[in-house]
Amino acid sequence: MNLHIGVIRGDGIGPEIVTEAVKVLNKVGEIFGHTCQYEELLLGGASIDVHGVPLTDETIEKAKTCDAVLMGSIGGDAKTSPWYRLEPSKRPEAGLLAIRKALNLFANLRPAVLYEELKEACPLKEEITEGGFDLMIMRELTGGLYFGERRTEEVDGVMTAYDSLTYNENEIRRIAKRAFEIAMKRRKHVTSVDKANVLDSSRLWRKVVEEVAEEYPEVTLTHMLVDNCAMQLVKDPKQFDVVLTENMFGDILSDEASMVTGSIGMLASASLNETKFGLYEPSGGSAPDIAGLGIANPIATILSAAMLLRYSFDLDQEADAVEAAVSRTLKDGYRTGDIMSEGKTKVNTKEMGDLICERICRK
Repeated sequence: MNLHIGVIRGDGIGPEIVTEAVKVLNKVGEIFGHTCQYEELLLGGASIDVHGVPLTDETIEKAKTCDAVLMGSIGGDAKTSPWYRLEPSKRPEAGLLAIRKALNLFANLRPAVLYEELKEACPLKEEITEGGFDLMIMRELTGGLYFGERRTEEVDGVMTAYDSLTYNENEIRRIAKRAFEIAMKRRKHVTSVDKANVLDSSRLWRKVVEEVAEEYPEVTLTHMLVDNCAMQLVKDPKQFDVVLTENMFGDILSDEASMVTGSIGMLASASLNETKFGLYEPSGGSAPDIAGLGIANPIATILSAAMLLRYSFDLDQEADAVEAAVSRTLKDGYRTGDIMSEGKTKVNTKEMGDLICERICRK
């Protein structure tokens, strides 16, 4: 198969970690008989330096011709970078929001995986984390409270603010379908999270999700109120497979889930549209303070590349091989500085990429 992949190297540590992920994709192609065709794209600060804006129409059009886009981190130091002396609409992060909108990336996937080898980094009790856990937060990304009507005005002499939480059934149905499709690739369990005891939008959410569930009889559906879910994530994260929820709830729960894994340097993410197209990126920032030092952890970006193989190309065996190689590398005791512990072998960014490549193989 020919994999046509857009590559946004990004800012800060972005180019370093993307280089290692591309190396991994090339190794997968070599072992499994695929070819990788890359389209270099500019976004964020790198685009500002060349074009004066964080995102150009040319980048959007080129991205649309690709099957998927792999992206490094975007942005710089807000205190020192000249990018942040520009108006907000011209800053690096504005480009990221704009490309998500232009590509209609409505489904955000944020896996939270605790490897057995890294359990000492997890803040939860050992009896909770024994054996590790693997869950996926599926967050609706383009609707809900963050995109509803809002205003602030004086009412009877009192300043009053309004924010509208709105979802229609089509928005709910498309994210629910994607969640069930992804559950079919995992352990076939969807937990739909809402606040149906209070909110009309959540009651519609629950109704539509139940309708979609009928199309996937192999998948078990359970409902959970968002406050209970927040508690259960720290009480028993192993109970979850795919957690499906709306925009604001997903924003909060995905950050909570990320922290119980121990290091954001391990966390991949994907944003998908209604086709197989997706934009894949690490969850962490651009870390400009360590850019160019060769010490950044590339694993989140490498795991994002594994998600790219799985969800945009349906190459599950290849994605499994990458994830298994990461696990074996950790099991063999290799660590970048952010996940270093006593008795392990510290390696740099390039060395970690090389070690993972060496362990990619067919089962």
